[in-house]
Amino acid sequence: MLHIYDSKERTKRRFIPRISNQVGMYVCGMTVYDRCHIGHARVMVVFDMVVRYLQASGYTVRYIRNITDIDDKIIARAAENRESIQALTERYIAFMHDDAAALGCQPPSAEPRATEHVGGMIAMIETLIEKGHAYRAANGDVYFDVSTFPAYGALSHRKPEDLRAGVRVEIDEAKTDPLDFVLWKAPKAGDPHWEAPFGEGRPGWHIECSAMSTQLLGDSFDIHGGGQDLQFPHHENEIAQSECATGHPYVNYWMHNGFVRINEEKMSKSLGNFFSVAEVMARYHPEVIRYFVLASHYRSPLNYSDANLEAARASLMRWYQALADAPVLSGIAPLPEPMARFRAAMDDDFNTPEALAVVFECIAQWNRQRDPAWLATAQAMGEILNLGQHPPAQFLRWVPATGAAGEQVMTDAEIEQKISERNAARQNKDFARSDAIRDELAAAGVVLEDKAGVTTWRRA
Repeated sequence: MLHIYDSKERTKRRFIPRISNQVGMYVCGMTVYDRCHIGHARVMVVFDMVVRYLQASGYTVRYIRNITDIDDKIIARAAENRESIQALTERYIAFMHDDAAALGCQPPSAEPRATEHVGGMIAMIETLIEKGHAYRAANGDVYFDVSTFPAYGALSHRKPEDLRAGVRVEIDEAKTDPLDFVLWKAPKAGDPHWEAPFGEGRPGWHIECSAMSTQLLGDSFDIHGGGQDLQFPHHENEIAQSECATGHPYVNYWMHNGFVRINEEKMSKSLGNFFSVAEVMARYHPEVIRYFVLASHYRSPLNYSDANLEAARASLMRWYQALADAPVLSGIAPLPEPMARFRAAMDDDFNTPEALAVVFECIAQWNRQRDPAWLATAQAMGEILNLGQHPPAQFLRWVPATGAAGEQVMTDAEIEQKISERNAARQNKDFARSDAIRDELAAAGVVLEDKAGVTTWRRA
């Protein structure tokens, strides 16, 4: 019986979908003006894991993850690059898709782009104005009137009066309350803009998700996810404008993954302390990154470090080394008792660290007993998490583009050449040369195994 930690209620709640065996889930996606960083990778992997487990539990999942392709940062970056907004966003959307696929994430059911749903945003803003929840200010912007929504602050557990005390109001802002937020921005010279009954302009960020989620999932849906940093104000504002526009409760379960941290600071582009997914994948197999993400509970801080990535790599090496020695596992039924413990961990708010502990218990039992049922069980669990599913040789011989300090890594062809040289030295009884080559390969992270006169190798 699945229980999910609801950020709004601050407790684990039994998951009961609105429609039996069907789940509607919306996750805030990327603003596409740069490469995805490890914080984005965590969002992609975490909610891919959620979808996969829901599907493995018998649910049909409609998973929506949006793309913000119009935004102040996008406009500024396109101007800086002297290219069109469309050229910029198309390039980074392609990069994002490449990163997500490499990380083992299946595509969402739909991936709406903000620019394709401006009509729905305009319609929602019109409704809010007609119902008295929004107003057009003297500067041409349209704002949501927070005072018309008494439940404002319920998600983040903040009182409006406390929030007002901490808000800095810009001199040129025309809103009537410091907490009011923009729904529609009057156009600036050179900015893209759309026609609307309340004046030309472009949508604010918050209205995008409300319009796209309700259009694709309905006025009310099951799960809304995203990073912890979106809880306030983005998700708080989504609730306010959505419920005021539709008259219905917006979301049943709110899920927020924790921050990725480096040097005790949140990793983010604004702080300049981020690593792109592409940079990390140049040094580590993409599945190592996926394992690294899932080895911590999704709500916990994720501490980025080479040591933690190396630990993830070592765990996967143990897994694939077990598979490399295994017989064919197809047709072998998983063992019910460890599978039950795996599911109990996952049913407890997607506790992947506990679930992975069960996986490695099974791998340890295989190594001790050589009963393939244990490894078949581990693989059944891995299939749900999308871990341990590559051919073992492919993973064990994977070549990083660079090493930890940026040095080049020995290629497969170079390794095979060294092994040929070592075999020739051994045939000539030049054991000093043979040992020197083994040491050279070991220093390059290559482990040789001599069995029945045949030398095989893997990366350490």
